Amino acid sequence: QVQLVESGGGLVQAGGSLRLSCAASGSMFRINVMGWYRQAPGKQRELVARIGTGGTTNYADSVKGRFTISRDDAKNTVFLQMSSLKPEDTAVYYCYANLSPHIGGSVYAAPRDYWGQGTQVTVSS
Repeated sequence: QVQLVESGGGLVQAGGSLRLSCAASGSMFRINVMGWYRQAPGKQRELVARIGTGGTTNYADSVKGRFTISRDDAKNTVFLQMSSLKPEDTAVYYCYANLSPHIGGSVYAAPRDYWGQGTQVTVSS
């Protein structure tokens, strides 16, 4: 069983910074992609940023130049450094991971998606 545990959300003034962390734990697995999505009230969940193996990154246009995603594979952890925060960044932020559970030896199961419980980020104007 795999769990994603998020931390780092909170309340910050516009222009401020926050750093989110998400650690994957549980059964052995291989991490393919990790990332962050967010959902504001009354809106659909949207991609914020994701990072693949080798460090390939993708960002939503709305956060480019302000947010930075990184990962520490040794700790199965992904980070989201958020700077120059705006009130429109207010949302519940969800950690996402696409993982291949380890079956045995060099064999891994088909990849599947996992989600964290979400952490609230509120940016005041």
